[in-house]
Amino acid sequence: MRECSRLSRRAVLGLAAAALPLSTATEASATTVVGGEQLARNGVQVRGASGLPGKLTARSWLVADCESGEVLAAFNAHRRLPPASTLKMLFADTVLKKFDRTERYTVKDSDVLDVPAGSSLVGIKPGLTYTVDQLWQGVFLRSGNDAVHVLSHMNGGIAKTVAEMQSKAEDLQALDTHVVSPDGFDHPGQISSAYDLSLFGRHGLKDADFRGYCGTRTADFPAGGKKTFQIQNTDRLLTGAWGLKTYDGLIGVKNGYTSHAGNTFTGAATRGGRTLLVTVMHPAEGSNAVYEQTAALLDWGFGQGRSARAVGTLVDPLSEGGARARPASGHNAAQPAAGAPGSGGSGRPSTGRLVEGAGGTALLLAAAGAWAVKRRRRRVAAAALAEADTEVTETAGDTAKTEATARAEAPGATESGGRHRR
Repeated sequence: MRECSRLSRRAVLGLAAAALPLSTATEASATTVVGGEQLARNGVQVRGASGLPGKLTARSWLVADCESGEVLAAFNAHRRLPPASTLKMLFADTVLKKFDRTERYTVKDSDVLDVPAGSSLVGIKPGLTYTVDQLWQGVFLRSGNDAVHVLSHMNGGIAKTVAEMQSKAEDLQALDTHVVSPDGFDHPGQISSAYDLSLFGRHGLKDADFRGYCGTRTADFPAGGKKTFQIQNTDRLLTGAWGLKTYDGLIGVKNGYTSHAGNTFTGAATRGGRTLLVTVMHPAEGSNAVYEQTAALLDWGFGQGRSARAVGTLVDPLSEGGARARPASGHNAAQPAAGAPGSGGSGRPSTGRLVEGAGGTALLLAAAGAWAVKRRRRRVAAAALAEADTEVTETAGDTAKTEATARAEAPGATESGGRHRR
């Protein structure tokens, strides 16, 4: 190691780069933009079809065929915006299969102490025992941050869950997403995109449990003893709440609202044997607009959109054989949360693989490679956080509602937690 230490930093980095296996190449080596080059462009992207809804005020939206993954139309598909509770789709993609639905768990005080003030709640009480099935009903129907935190602590804690979610996002090639909390609550730097949320929804709908939960309208939830209370899904296209009609054929998936994120929604519907997936983020109008614009885009997709030629595609996960892609131009990949594993579910070998059978020299190369990756990630994180800061403006004061049922029933209430708009 003494002899090796005389090498210049440039020489060491050159050796490290040469020693890297092809599978550890950075995003720059992936010649294809994730989803396709056209989705990296600003503005409306559509080919071979007309008649898109005329009053779309969302800052970003996307329409895709859920089975084939073909994107039929999009607007600023990779624009990074706060996701609110739609991020819970990624939470479910990450944690849902870890526990049997019949498993029972007695909630401790510490499981809910870190739920942010102002969160949407399903009404979990420490000391009560819940099945995993009931906890997931709390997540999907009431967007309960308390249920998310209980499941996160069952999974080993908030930090571990966030790291696993970031790793899952990388595997799904959701390169616009940076996870800070598992519940979607407002945090600086927590971002995603219409493209990434569509990836999360599409992946989740392949699982029968995920699909069942997001399509459930009502459920009875434990209140202590033999008592229960009814909880209703906050997806208004599913339930027809707040003056909206139910959308024919809707099967889910997840809505969200915070004062920073505005309203966000990923919805899927099936008609005539075809399932379409729509994501809408940040409409200019009030709380019903996100559902109205989603419904309008679904109508277009089932109608005039049938002649649309794909402008891109929802890529397959790396773990399922998907070809590695690179971020859209100007949208550098967000840095994983602290403690995220180097490989996780992304399929990327950790730097530890560089030292296999190579002794001290390989150790040096691994250290040099790690130094280079760390420097690159710092630049990436700075860029991502700077972009997020332009999209998210802190507002003063939290208005915490104490009644769990009031949070999602009031027209302007948070559905994912966060600061209320006054």
